[in-house]
Amino acid sequence: MKIQLVDGKHRSHLLPLTYTRPVAELRCGIITIAEKYTKRGHEIGYGTEAYLNVKYPSIEAEVLVSGSVCPTDAFLEAVAGLSSGQALIQGDELLAFKGEKWEDEPSEIIPFSGALNLITRPWDIWSKNASELNLDFDLLTKDRFSAPIDATNTVIGDKVFLEEGAKATASILNATSGPIYLAKNAEIMEGCIVRGGLALGESSALKMGAKIYGATTLGPHCKVGGEVNNSVIIGYSNKGHDGFLGNSALGEWCNLGADTNNSNLKNNYDEVKAWSYVDGRFAKTGQQFCGLIMGDHSKSGINTMFNTGTVVGVSANVYGAGFPRNFIASFTWGGPQGTMEYRIDKALDTADRMMKRRGLEVDEVEKAILEQVYALSAEYRR
Repeated sequence: MKIQLVDGKHRSHLLPLTYTRPVAELRCGIITIAEKYTKRGHEIGYGTEAYLNVKYPSIEAEVLVSGSVCPTDAFLEAVAGLSSGQALIQGDELLAFKGEKWEDEPSEIIPFSGALNLITRPWDIWSKNASELNLDFDLLTKDRFSAPIDATNTVIGDKVFLEEGAKATASILNATSGPIYLAKNAEIMEGCIVRGGLALGESSALKMGAKIYGATTLGPHCKVGGEVNNSVIIGYSNKGHDGFLGNSALGEWCNLGADTNNSNLKNNYDEVKAWSYVDGRFAKTGQQFCGLIMGDHSKSGINTMFNTGTVVGVSANVYGAGFPRNFIASFTWGGPQGTMEYRIDKALDTADRMMKRRGLEVDEVEKAILEQVYALSAEYRR
């Protein structure tokens, strides 16, 4: 099928992660939501913001599908069965519509009762990661054999899969609570302790002695050390040293300085509040465990301490002694003692230098996206 993945009503709730990508480019499980469709043989386009469509183009699609939906075979079968004007609904969620515009009124509503994961808030990314990791593992490894696993490892359980060029050495790999998947050229260095699920993206590395537990996904080209629990890094980001990251979602091109830590549980065990771009204030998340949500190109200095439910925007540089604010606006520079605006030209220079370390650059497309985000986020810097 030719499928247009539409951002829909949840995009603003998923900021700052969706400032720089469509909803369907979020990662949950091993692969992104969009890849869950393409890996099943479907052609996809994006119904997203105009400034993102240059990088993520739309297509002439047969059907429109919410970009928040992590598909299953049963869901895609139901989508394929829609006739013109029909919409697939679950509860109050519009899942798919066979029509020209997402906002059009359907001629008939078809209920879908199958199990389905939807990414509608940032904390869905890590809270549904275990379920999606299992589904993606089965999808990617069906009727295939793992590359050899080095005999220096202690392997517990049978759901460990290494793609070509992936390697693990002298580590403990426990897959009894979830699968462990290493993409092409990924590496687990000596002395790591891993309790699955774990997805380690292409050319990513767990550094020596890392401790990973509770379904965690590290996208491509990440370097991660220290302690990580139930977190997702979309890709191209580093947490290279000791420090704790828990119940968190990070974008691309982020870097957490040595001994950066985040709190993921309040001392009184109360429900966590986090900044809502929709409400313009801190709002209840419904979560007891909620850590750090960080947009693309943001950084933290050494010994940074993030409080529970902290939201950091795009291209923020956070440093200094003490806890910074629980909401840090995009394109700001500073910490607990206050922040100043991070000039767009300086931010672009920093982004370009980091991307060139991975053989990429801030081209005209990337520059236009970041400049638009800079403009869109100006109100939060006032």
